[in-house]
Amino acid sequence: MSKFKAIIFDMDGVLIDTEPYYYTRRQTFLNGKGISIAHLSPLDFIGGNMKQVWYMILRNDYDKWDVPALQAEYTQYKLDHAIPYDTLLFSDAKSTLDDLKAKGYKLGLASSTIKLEILRPMKMTELLPYFEVVLSGDDFEESKPNPEIYEVAMARLGVVPEETLVIEDSEKGIAAGVDSGATVWGIKDNVFGLDQSRADELFDNLTEIADRL
Repeated sequence: MSKFKAIIFDMDGVLIDTEPYYYTRRQTFLNGKGISIAHLSPLDFIGGNMKQVWYMILRNDYDKWDVPALQAEYTQYKLDHAIPYDTLLFSDAKSTLDDLKAKGYKLGLASSTIKLEILRPMKMTELLPYFEVVLSGDDFEESKPNPEIYEVAMARLGVVPEETLVIEDSEKGIAAGVDSGATVWGIKDNVFGLDQSRADELFDNLTEIADRL
C-alpha cells in the first residue's frame, strides 16, 4: 500500500461530468432574470460556487439586487431542473472507489457545491456509502481555493496532510488541496483550458489513479 491513508475527492469533473450542464443551467436561469454572463468564461465558475461569483456576474448592478433572495431562487431553480447525474457518472468511478475501499483507504468527498447538490447526485449514483466524510460549500464561509475544506476533511478522517491524497480538476480545487499540505493528483482537463499546473501529477482518468495506487 502507498504512503497514503486517505483519499479525498472533489465531485464535479472528477466523479461526475457535470460542468457543461451546470453552465447551461446557470445561463438559462440568469437570462430569465435579464442578467447576462457573456462577460464571463466557464472557467470563472469551475471549482467554486455561486456565492463567490455574484459580484463578477452583477458587477456595478450588485447593489440593485437582493442577492440572498436571488441565490435562494437559483437554488430552487436547480432543484426544479435536476441534472441527470446517473447518466453523467464517469464510467470508472464506481470501480475505482470499490478498488480503493478494498485496499483499505479512507475516502472523503469535499466539494464547493451546495449540500443539496452533493447529496442528490451521490444518492442517485449510489456513491454516497463509499465516503466516510462529505463536506460541501455550505459548510464554510469561504469556498475553494481556501484550503479549509480539505483541512477539515483530513481532521475528520483522522489523517495528516502527508498521509492524504486529494483528487481534483479545477485550478481553485487544486490550489485548495496543495495549500492544505496534501498531495494533489489532477484529472486532466481537455475541454475548458484549466490551469492545472500546481497539481503534483495529472492523469487521464480515475482508472489510471487506481492503478498507480
